[in-house]
Amino acid sequence: MSIEIKAPTFPESVQEGNIATWHKQPGESVMRDELLVDIETDKVVLEVVAPADGTLEEVLKAEGEIVLSNEIIARIAAGEAKAATSVDAAPVTTTIDGNQGEKIASPAARKLADERGIDLQQVVGTGKGGRISKEDVVAWQQPQVAPAAPEANAQPAPAVQTPTAPIVSTVGDRVEKRVPMTRMRVRIAERLLQVTQSTAMLTTFNEVDMHRIMRLRTAFKDEFTKVHNGTRLGFMGFFVRAATEALKRFPAVNASIDGNDIVYHGYQDIGVAVSTDKGLVVPVLRDADNMSIAEVENTIAGFGARARDGKLTIEEMTGGTFTITNGGVFGSVLSTPILNPPQAAILGMHTIQERPIAENGEVVIRPMMNLALSYDHRLIDGKEAVRFLVAIKEMIENPAKILLEI
Repeated sequence: MSIEIKAPTFPESVQEGNIATWHKQPGESVMRDELLVDIETDKVVLEVVAPADGTLEEVLKAEGEIVLSNEIIARIAAGEAKAATSVDAAPVTTTIDGNQGEKIASPAARKLADERGIDLQQVVGTGKGGRISKEDVVAWQQPQVAPAAPEANAQPAPAVQTPTAPIVSTVGDRVEKRVPMTRMRVRIAERLLQVTQSTAMLTTFNEVDMHRIMRLRTAFKDEFTKVHNGTRLGFMGFFVRAATEALKRFPAVNASIDGNDIVYHGYQDIGVAVSTDKGLVVPVLRDADNMSIAEVENTIAGFGARARDGKLTIEEMTGGTFTITNGGVFGSVLSTPILNPPQAAILGMHTIQERPIAENGEVVIRPMMNLALSYDHRLIDGKEAVRFLVAIKEMIENPAKILLEI
């Protein structure tokens, strides 16, 4: 019996995806729930698994091709899975530092490596268990060595014409590589350009003294971790709680524009920007106003882990009424965050630096953080934006205000 394999049902915000990597090839045996193919959308990479044991009978959509919601992409001949006899299905075995170890690569990765003459022993896999994907082979760069004199009868190697293949050009010792954007990067570029063209974005800045909240964190972080089952106490929990309280006081910052209407949201869904190898994603803390600091920290930690593994769902990254991004983890001192439409504002956190400041007529050294609030001036007046940012500053500098909601 033949079973149709379909692309997942995409939400309304995702029109299409493209086939990123086939992990099985026609004729290979598959087990129920075994990963068949990765589909990349502009938000997330979706995994499609086998619904039953059998053999992959036919692949209808090749790597790089566009696929629509619920479109048939392959067929499986149902039946008892047998051990694959294809040579390509065998794992690649390598010797690392003199020790025999097993390195596994997807069939697509092995095929591309063979076409380009790449030794898979030198490629680092980023997939589960160190599995080498096609993207790992594409991203791999040949170590630069001094060029040897060409043989008289040597023929140039043919270019590999695949949708994701980079084009390498060399003039002397100057090398350039042209690589097509991933669907996620294309969508990021489109949205950023859309923001600059369709909003009246403005940014206001302030600085916050972190010494009280750092003292609080140092005093209770071990006990916090013990009581909350290993959850680490960071700064993001405090900023999320401060932001939700400030959003209640300034509802325009939590609103959005829909045509000629203003939509005021009676809830606070906070997006938290997470960086991955493929780009920035923004999973959303639903009803953040009802979450404790421990719940915020635990949820964000889960988001980060799933983002690195490509396991975030589209639902987790859909919606949001306000966003927080922390460039400070990368050392950013000051920046202008870009809006995440249709949201009207975004808060940017930055690195903490000790600086001399005046306090009660004396110069003292304090750990200071720059804050930036970018906002859509069509909806939010400068006065509201400044007061909103000052409210967050006051709550962070006096953490008791977060608890007391004052």
